[in-house]
Amino acid sequence: MINAWISLPLTLRLAVLTVLGLLAGSFANYLIYSWCYFPRRISPFAPPHPDAPPRRPTDRIPILGWLGLRRERDLHGKGFWIRPILIELGLAIGIPALYWFETQYCGLIPATARIPQWVQMYEWYWTRIFIGHAVLVVLTTAATFIDFDEQTIPDIITIPVTILALLSGAVSIYGFMPTIIDFDGAPTIVPVAFELPWTPPDPKWSTSTGLLIGLAIWTGWCFALADRRLILRRGLIKAIEFFFAGLVRFPTWKLLLGMWLAGLVVISIVYSFGQDHWHGLFSSLIGLAVGGAIVWIIRIIASWAMGVEAMGFGDVTLMAMIGAVVGWQAALAAFFLSPIAAMAIVLVQFIITRESRVPFGPYLCAGTMITIIFWPAIYDHALAPNLFLGQFLIWLAIAMGALMGASLYVWRLIKQRLFQ
Repeated sequence: MINAWISLPLTLRLAVLTVLGLLAGSFANYLIYSWCYFPRRISPFAPPHPDAPPRRPTDRIPILGWLGLRRERDLHGKGFWIRPILIELGLAIGIPALYWFETQYCGLIPATARIPQWVQMYEWYWTRIFIGHAVLVVLTTAATFIDFDEQTIPDIITIPVTILALLSGAVSIYGFMPTIIDFDGAPTIVPVAFELPWTPPDPKWSTSTGLLIGLAIWTGWCFALADRRLILRRGLIKAIEFFFAGLVRFPTWKLLLGMWLAGLVVISIVYSFGQDHWHGLFSSLIGLAVGGAIVWIIRIIASWAMGVEAMGFGDVTLMAMIGAVVGWQAALAAFFLSPIAAMAIVLVQFIITRESRVPFGPYLCAGTMITIIFWPAIYDHALAPNLFLGQFLIWLAIAMGALMGASLYVWRLIKQRLFQ
């Protein structure tokens, strides 16, 4: 299918992607208004407000439909239709632009490597990457605006995409970000799998040790999605009772249990296939673990230091999803770039709304897009060289986490003194 797509004229491909971008924008708006925790009857795909005039067939046409829905502005607000139109226009422009950037401009490899023969030779690889990134863009767009609206990110968005990313990794390893490695003096484009920049991979990851780690990551992720509450006020025994009762508190625990068991089976089957299938799935699992663990650890430290929940758990599942799609290296870069994306937006938001609560999810998404666009410079010049520092990085991360916790705790005490 990819080869058939590549054989089409470029102008036709871009035209098709523009239409698909419009439809993707319409789908993102549907998710924003219908899959949030507090759905609003704004989307033309949702039941209309009881006081709204009858819906028209044309209301579901991207952009034109929202222009027609301006007749409901007395119910939803004067400019409620502007943001949905901008989202649909943005994806109609952004999806084909991303395709051109990744497959024609070859923006994911250094400029010196963008030679015509490599552009054509690896166009199937660039297209494979683009498909994953396009899905990620659409879903993170929906997650971003839901987070802005409600300070939450629904699991119904992040969990299915995470599972799709794992299955995609099992099908082919050629969905991860690329880099160039010299093999005996011959430069070769390879996916940034879990073992890079340290290469070749340790053979133990292809043995039962790797399987056990993969199963443990999957188990930990499923456990993280469960309702976990450890309340120690009535003693340890009661805390354990409440903990296990909480795990089956909601009917969804059966679905989660079935998903966990099915995942164990699928992971074991892919491991038996070995080679690129296991390599890709294991890389995606490591990306899930690193992406989710970074935010989870920061969430625990910051919540303890500030005395309030510093991040929602939706940020954890969002970053786990991103890691499963782009790999742990890109997820690591995206996390550290997200504050840069946030600074200007947070300042403007606070000046306009005086809202002190800041959703972190949108800035994780923005950091991911910055990582994708500037990937050659980020990986080759900033990330890979520093990763060779090895264990020093682990101790540095621990020290920075402790310093962050101490700083936030001191700031909490200062705020209590100033505003008591």
